[in-house]
Amino acid sequence: MKRIFGAFILVISALFIALSGTANAQEIGMLRVGAARVNITPPADAAFQMSGYGGRDEGFTSIHDSLYYRIIVLDDGDTQAAIVIGDVLFIRDLWWEELSSRIEEEVGIQADNLLLAATHTHGAPTSLYNVDEPDERLRAYTKDVADKIVRAVQTAKASLQPARMGVGRGHANVNINRTARTYNGQWRIGLNPDGPSDKTVHVVKFEDLNGELIALLANYSVHGTVGGGGNLAITADLPGATSRFAERHYGDEVVVAWTSGAAGDQNPLYQGQDDLDDSRIRPLTVLGQILGEEVIRVSESIEWTTRGAKLRGAQKVVTVPGKERGEYATEYKYVEADSLEIRLSVLMINNVALAGVSGEVLTGIGMRLKEESPYAETMMITNTNGSSGYLVTDEAYKTPGYEVVSTRARSGAEDAIVNGLLDLLYKL
Repeated sequence: MKRIFGAFILVISALFIALSGTANAQEIGMLRVGAARVNITPPADAAFQMSGYGGRDEGFTSIHDSLYYRIIVLDDGDTQAAIVIGDVLFIRDLWWEELSSRIEEEVGIQADNLLLAATHTHGAPTSLYNVDEPDERLRAYTKDVADKIVRAVQTAKASLQPARMGVGRGHANVNINRTARTYNGQWRIGLNPDGPSDKTVHVVKFEDLNGELIALLANYSVHGTVGGGGNLAITADLPGATSRFAERHYGDEVVVAWTSGAAGDQNPLYQGQDDLDDSRIRPLTVLGQILGEEVIRVSESIEWTTRGAKLRGAQKVVTVPGKERGEYATEYKYVEADSLEIRLSVLMINNVALAGVSGEVLTGIGMRLKEESPYAETMMITNTNGSSGYLVTDEAYKTPGYEVVSTRARSGAEDAIVNGLLDLLYKL
């Protein structure tokens, strides 16, 4: 009798294991999504030096609005990925190395499946980018921010839930090409309505199985410089104003992660020169509302969502000839320097291609990638997984403006970026 009973138990156990394996197998290819948001605003009395413009060494004098990191974690039952977007100017290579290593070790998300990007606001403190900051107070603040980011990624992962996704595109006239010719024949930062400018607003929508919104990933090509070079107030600028507007519309539980497209030569239509006082708050609010409303409109217009998911990530580093920073001139001149490395990253969510580049990319490169990509829904996310500075089109060297003067690439960045990303896209 015991032998029969024991055999019965073995059969039941085997059946349970088989059924469990089937259930787990059914989860492979099913999307789960989690999101989180963490405040990284420095203390009001910190007066840290600000980054993005020269001449602001005295440090910030007030806080106009808060800085955040916004995180979206994805899971297809086999692979996990994270999109980590911060209201900072850029991502230094050391910042990328430290955070990608910590996220891989402490959260379990591989670096190849991580997009660590900056919104490129010019209203953040410089200390956010220096993990080797010599000043003890700045170093402590930077460490605190790094810890907050890792914990927020953990929080987003812990909140993973069955989800669906959809994608859509819109249009907004908030940016303008900024490479303008002056009276003396030089090319400098200005307003150039005839220059190339990508007005596309990309939106990826993540909702639970009841249709409740979890997060939006938005992408648009514009600098976070409404505050201008005279601003001494901490601000997430236009990227933050856009996210805040959409998050207020949907409620605090929803995360709207705004990413910078190929915005190296794209400024907001309005850009000031003084502090964000009462006369300056309205332009930031208005431009943020225009972009925020379009993000919401696109989100609401997405008619299909799918729960099926396949995540693929890959990265590579490409090298181009280097040069020293130059000076304004009517003709392109350069002094040779060490070669420049550019990190390229691709995260595929089904057939949606998120293409990361470690620098400020001119809009012509982003537009070319969209044209040549094998995927209709391709968006370039710049200032991602490192910092290579300005990366310009081959054509730009004929009009040597600020970006050409500032780039550390002598030539070849356009082909290296586009062909490198295409190589990754075709392999994934």
